[in-house]
Amino acid sequence: MASLPEIIQQILHTSQIDSEILASLLIFAVVGFVGWGVYGLFSKHFIKLTEKTETKLDDAILSGVKIVIVIMIVILGIEYALSPLSVLEPYNAILSGVFTVLQIFLGAYAATRVSSILIDWYTEKKDADGKNSHHLMFILKKVIQLVVYIFAFLIILYVFKVDLTGAVVGLGVGGIAVAFALQSTLSDFFSAFSIYFDRPFEIDDFIVVGEYSGTVKSIGVKSTRIKLLQGEELIISNKELTSASVRNFRRLEKRRIAFTIGVAYDTPLEKLKKIPPIITDIIKSVDTAQFDRIHFTEYGDYSLKFAIVYYVNSPVYTVYLDTQQKINFAIKDVFEREGIEIAFPTSTVYLKK
Repeated sequence: MASLPEIIQQILHTSQIDSEILASLLIFAVVGFVGWGVYGLFSKHFIKLTEKTETKLDDAILSGVKIVIVIMIVILGIEYALSPLSVLEPYNAILSGVFTVLQIFLGAYAATRVSSILIDWYTEKKDADGKNSHHLMFILKKVIQLVVYIFAFLIILYVFKVDLTGAVVGLGVGGIAVAFALQSTLSDFFSAFSIYFDRPFEIDDFIVVGEYSGTVKSIGVKSTRIKLLQGEELIISNKELTSASVRNFRRLEKRRIAFTIGVAYDTPLEKLKKIPPIITDIIKSVDTAQFDRIHFTEYGDYSLKFAIVYYVNSPVYTVYLDTQQKINFAIKDVFEREGIEIAFPTSTVYLKK
């Protein structure tokens, strides 16, 4: 069966080289036309599907891989277009290898593009105010790109039947050596991503770690910086943070407050019975407070004790202090008007004559 250049040569009565060039151009045009048609149909139907979804992730992925599809069509067109040229027959093996390498690296590029889009989407979704460590995501992108291209390189070696034993052993030994040399740094590095994805705390959260308490100012690759209440900055390793118990007061929706008031033993029963409704009304009158309970709980060493529990409807520590201050002032004021004496440490000495 005659080849395409031979058919063109018979029809147009051209020279061999001219018929080969015409065949090459025709193949390139056909591959381009077919590829562009398939891309158009795919894009059209895919866009219709993306319009039905609420998220913009699929739109971003489609936009990101469009250029990859176009380049792939061009590469395939050139590869098939060069096949009729007899002048390139001695170099067919080399050209085939070149196109194989291009296609593998193009696939790797597409994978890194999609991964970057997914990371950006996750970052935007979880960190809408832009406060958290975007440089962590930048580093994660670079790590993923490095891993993808290493695998692409290994695939190329496998396709060209290169013995991978040495390469795999070398990567394994080198990886172990690097892991031992950078054990502490890598531990902090992976802990940083653990903090970012698990989110035990975020920037501007007030946290307590051991004996330290302060506001998180930045989350780095190796360490986290905390502005302590005393004013200084604490730099603590990410590994230490992920292995310690962290109390996060930013997640506190309301603060439970429990305190006691002791009144003198000589307070009449009638006045003792007035204390629970008095304190209940005081707490309920404060906007930031939510009353829970009050009870006469015990006969103390030098006072009759009332246990009071209420909630502050704010996680902010200064709001709690302001609320407790208002309640204390109000209690003092009402007790003075009612003639109820707040107890203080006393002792009674009995002398036997």
